[in-house]
This record gives sequence, structure tokens and C-alpha cells, in this order.
Amino acid sequence: MTGRPRSRSAFRMFWGGIYFSWRRRLSDWLSDTRFALKKPQGELGHLIFQHNTPLYRRLRSVDMWLQHNKVANLKIAAENINGVILRPGETFSFWRAVGRPRAKRGYQRAMVLHNGTIKAQTGGGLCQLSNLIYWMTLHTPLTVTERWRHTHDVFPDSDRTQPFGSGATVSYNYIDLRIKNDTGQSYQLAVWVGDTHLHGEWRSDRACSLRYRVYESEHCIAHQLWGGYLRHNVLRRRVYCEDRLISDQPVAENNAVMMYQPMLAGAGTCYNDGKKGVVK
Repeated sequence: MTGRPRSRSAFRMFWGGIYFSWRRRLSDWLSDTRFALKKPQGELGHLIFQHNTPLYRRLRSVDMWLQHNKVANLKIAAENINGVILRPGETFSFWRAVGRPRAKRGYQRAMVLHNGTIKAQTGGGLCQLSNLIYWMTLHTPLTVTERWRHTHDVFPDSDRTQPFGSGATVSYNYIDLRIKNDTGQSYQLAVWVGDTHLHGEWRSDRACSLRYRVYESEHCIAHQLWGGYLRHNVLRRRVYCEDRLISDQPVAENNAVMMYQPMLAGAGTCYNDGKKGVVK
């Protein structure tokens, strides 16, 4: 964790986006992946995991209209995803479910991170939805086959209920969140926007006997020669069957540039369903 973050030109960002977008389209066309898009009436009967995240944060130098527009964008995207059934062998793709976030579909300009800075962009704020889905999926038997980490750590740890690096960034359509159902039962994703929080659930047609605990290890904050701070950790997941631990494996490694002055706290905090504890 020593390299200075690279800033890419607008020219490279524009043409690079076109290139990677079309490469994704070709790759999906040539693959035999079965994508989950069906939304039958009703909900599956067994709740596997649920979570919610606050819609509004007081951020220095960020106008609140960006967050109000973010909420409007989340409502459109959530409506497209809510109720999707993921059958055995199928893959959920965030962008295939949401579609392209265009202004003509009602999407507004909201906050996005671009080269380490905050700017307004049509369809901004959808990372909150992908973050929620990724975190919930880590508490199910489903397999995350594609996840991109955030390159910048935006929010201080005050009131944080999840470990640093537990989200998944997205950018249409080549930076995607994809989840495969390698189990023998169907799963259903429910997401909706409330008055103050974004809500989500994974449901299934059968109960799940497994229990999951996600925590961080190897956490450190390092000052760099170029003047900034980089933050690192490894997400791990413990899987229990009843009260018996059956596995403890790494899930993801995170490295991100900190966008706020660090408060150098000790490493080793874990989060289990929103409750803090000490990793032993």
C-alpha cells in the first residue's frame, strides 16, 4: 500500500468506458450464463437475512439536494430489482436488473465519486443499493462471482455498523455486482426505500440451517509518502451450523484512499448483524 492514486484524464475515462461497456456486452453474449430477471407475484416464505442503511448523511461540502436526488434514483432502481427470483444455477446481475440509469427513465443528477472527488452525475447514488445487496449476500449461501471494491474510504467510522470495505461499487455496465445461486433452492431479493432507510431482504422457498458472521482482520491505516492515508483490511466470514463452526474463510481484501483525517483506532472490530464485538 504505497502507490499514489492515479488520476485519469477525461478523454481516457470517456473512451475507456465505451470500450469496457462493449466488451461486457460481447462477453455476456458469448457466455452461457443464465441471468435472473423473473419477478413473480408474492414473496417466498422464509426470511434468510435482512438489513437497512440510512438514506441521508450530513457530509461537509456536499449539498443536500444531491442526497435527495440519490433517494429518487434509489426508488427507481429498487422498483426494478424488488422481487427478482434467483433460481438454482442462475446469476443475478445488478445492471441487468436495474438497466441503464438514463434521465429519460427519471434518473436525476446525484453524488458519485470520480477520480477521488465528489461530483453530480445522472443516476448517482446507486452504490448504496449495491452495497446493501453485497452485505446481505455475505450472510447467505449464495456465491458472489463479481464484486468491485471502492477505491476511496468516504465516511468516518462514527456510527458505522458494518466493517470498512463491506460494500460493492458499480458503474454501468462493466463494473457490476454478480451473485450466483449454486444451491438447490430458490432465493428472492426484496429491496425498497422507506422514509429514512433503504431496506433489503434475501428470502427463500426453504429455511436455511446456516448462520454467518462477517468480520474484519488485518486492519491498518498507513500514512503514505505522497501525503495521504491508505486503509487496508481483509473481510472474513465464519459459517455456523447450529452452534458448530464449520468454516472461517477470507471473503475480500480492501485497500482504499481515505477521504477524511483518520482517527487511528485499534484494529480488530467485528460486526455481526450490526452489533460490534472484538475479534478473538
